[in-house]
Amino acid sequence: MILRDNKILLGKRHMDPEKATSLLDGAGTWTIPGGKLDFGESFEQCAKRETKEETGLKLNSVKVVCVNNDKVENAHFLTIGLFCDDFSGEPKVAEPDKITKWNWFDLDNLPSPMYLPSKKVIRNYLNGKFYIKYP
Repeated sequence: MILRDNKILLGKRHMDPEKATSLLDGAGTWTIPGGKLDFGESFEQCAKRETKEETGLKLNSVKVVCVNNDKVENAHFLTIGLFCDDFSGEPKVAEPDKITKWNWFDLDNLPSPMYLPSKKVIRNYLNGKFYIKYP
């Protein structure tokens, strides 16, 4: 989760489910930058790499802010939420087959629909919680 002037950076996932592949049904939703860990990679290294790949932004410092269980009928993921407000560059669409645009949104006026893992990371951050048990 990347913040600048109390605004969060969110990307619009591609409408085509084949391009915005996710077992958590993410096509057409708004998401924070992210992805899966590479073998041997720390959470912070992953956040820096994925953000650079997806947005072109260089994260200077990153910290873990929450952990979530993300479940739907046919999939279960553990999401580690990270936070950064120290970065350089301007966001650009670096993977147009996955994310069609990046925009800044006020934290009190988020777009819809939101990608489930991103929605929960933001909710934890706004509530000042590391883990909230969700149904």
